[in-house]
Amino acid sequence: MTTPRSVALERLAYTLAAPVLAVAPNLYPDSPVHSVVQLAGAAGIGGIFLAAKSDETGAGRKILRWTPLVLAAAVDVAAGHTGGFGPYWLDGLLAAGWAAAGSFVLPFSRHTRRRHRPALAAPAPQPALAQAAEPTVAQPDDGADQLTREARMLWERAGMPARTHVVKATRHTAMRHDLTLLLRASETGRPITGLSPEIVGAAFGVSAADVILKDVAIQPGCQGGPGWMEALIIPEANARRRTKPTDAERWIDRVAGPKGGAPGSELVHTTRDNERGVTFYRAKMTDSTESPRIDLPKVCRALGLPEDDSCVFVLIDGSEFLISAFDEPPLSQIFPATRELLTPDAKGMYVCGFTITGQPVKTMVYQHDKNAPAHGLTLGVSRSGKTQFFAINMAAQSLDGQVVWLSTVRKDEKTTVLGKYIDRQGSNALWMARSLRAAKALCEIRAEMPWPHDGQPHDYKPGDTRCPYRQLNVYADEFMTAAQDSDFGEFIQKDGEDLTVTGLKYGIGFNPAGQSPFAHNGFSTEMKDNLRQNSRPVIFNMGSPGATRKAAEGTMENAYDVPTIPARYSRSEGSAIERAMKGEADPENGVSTGGVAVIVLDNGRAVLMRSLYADFDTDLSNLFPDEVNRLTDYEISELEKRGLWFDWNEPVRPGEFWPEPDEDDEGEGRSHRRGGGGGKGGSGRGSKSGNRRSEQVASPRQALEAIKSLTDA
Repeated sequence: MTTPRSVALERLAYTLAAPVLAVAPNLYPDSPVHSVVQLAGAAGIGGIFLAAKSDETGAGRKILRWTPLVLAAAVDVAAGHTGGFGPYWLDGLLAAGWAAAGSFVLPFSRHTRRRHRPALAAPAPQPALAQAAEPTVAQPDDGADQLTREARMLWERAGMPARTHVVKATRHTAMRHDLTLLLRASETGRPITGLSPEIVGAAFGVSAADVILKDVAIQPGCQGGPGWMEALIIPEANARRRTKPTDAERWIDRVAGPKGGAPGSELVHTTRDNERGVTFYRAKMTDSTESPRIDLPKVCRALGLPEDDSCVFVLIDGSEFLISAFDEPPLSQIFPATRELLTPDAKGMYVCGFTITGQPVKTMVYQHDKNAPAHGLTLGVSRSGKTQFFAINMAAQSLDGQVVWLSTVRKDEKTTVLGKYIDRQGSNALWMARSLRAAKALCEIRAEMPWPHDGQPHDYKPGDTRCPYRQLNVYADEFMTAAQDSDFGEFIQKDGEDLTVTGLKYGIGFNPAGQSPFAHNGFSTEMKDNLRQNSRPVIFNMGSPGATRKAAEGTMENAYDVPTIPARYSRSEGSAIERAMKGEADPENGVSTGGVAVIVLDNGRAVLMRSLYADFDTDLSNLFPDEVNRLTDYEISELEKRGLWFDWNEPVRPGEFWPEPDEDDEGEGRSHRRGGGGGKGGSGRGSKSGNRRSEQVASPRQALEAIKSLTDA
């Protein structure tokens, strides 16, 4: 084997340089040779350092190239520090060893050859070329890349499923095994049929769940239609999706499916508000013509949210909806009432509370768009917050210069306190009947009351400074109970219904409150419709979520989704199953929902809000105006003429609601109560024969006479 010329020349250089390294430091210490060798050694050390630090391949070969220079410098330094040629001619031995190492172990020329390039110029033997494979139907010679060819091999091995051909295989970004196959039918004009995820998964050795088949859309310059199909093979993406899914993927997999909490929906985006401690999930229906059907507990379980601690709410707006997940119950916060919030604006609107998202909720003291007063409908069980809402509503009406009357069935502390800041207040069914009768009479008085600018009567117009009277607001708390009173119930119900229908023309608003908005409890259909159309009904806790929802739907034109008001807000702590297994009691950490209500807005949408809080333990004068608004002298004098203006706490006056006892009625002395709206002109309800003492019937003749007397025949 012939030695390469570069190796022979390098060995000759080592042989000639070795004596110089041994002799020069001893005979000529200050010669330039010494400096050159040292500089070469320094360069070798630098080259070794850079080679070791580099991440490129071939670092060892580079180090071996520089080693002879470093060893030469070492021999030169050793020779310079020994006396003479050193003991046993050490300098000569070191130089000889360096020359031998360079010649036979570390030749520079050998380590400059890469990829084992032949050292001789003789031509290397060429391997025989393998016979090229002929193109087949599965692997046509179309210049496809390596990935496509490998996919075609697997597809051909599977027997060309569904008589299809792999046109192209595209690897997904940053994925080793995920790819997309573009398939077409082998015969032109034939649709692809019979292809399933199981068939594709078997061909590529993946699960059928990791295969997605998609249609190819027809685009300019690209074929598509039934003869084309895309197969997405995504085992890596699915593995990551199962362990660390994104919000959008979790929504698709667990919420938007047919059995999910919001079927047919898609997540628009997720937003986190750290300041308020809330996460918003905004979503919409894939088909904009559909209405959301949301099972909120199911959505909470799918998203990993607590479902029973009153921190998750849903707001629906057409085909879109918003799910708000709070860290703490948002409606447990107290919003104190202030005069600034309660002062009505130019359209008669004032802030009565705040929603879960912190938005102010407004209601009206009059209807600006209808140029009329506003009625009011407030529902809720005891201790739900009705009287609190009365207080802020009365304060807003008083700040607008309106007159307020309040009647309740029974006396309590809060209504007595409110009586200091309003025109009139009473606490029994008789007082309520008298107030409604007087308000009804005011409709007749105001219908004939001349306006100063032209001397003619006009309908009431809110905000018109020419109006000679103030708006009157009549409150009837526990109206349902009062309407069922045995003595005055029918007067209360009849006058309340008439006032609801006719009062708006004459500046009188009726504000009943109770625990039911239905006809069998005192609210006739006509009365409820008028209240609903001319107010923003407010429904507090009705005792159960179902009763609250039913009451709210009873005040709405359409049955929109009604928010739920639980009996208490309570955060779930730990596992109920674990507590049951250990025999431990559930934590009692509930927060009252008093003051939380559903308000029905003008468009029929029900909104959950927390009403403003008026503290009855403090002075309420900061909420009400300095002077109490009252009726005009003319109105009071007209009511006095009709015998309707006096101390309504007096006992029933003779003939006030029904006629005087009939002395001719066989000495019975029993009164005949009249129906209708009161006054002395009401029609009688009973008859003399109806009050006769029943006689003993001893014969058929007496029985016949008794029947004739009963039927007034």
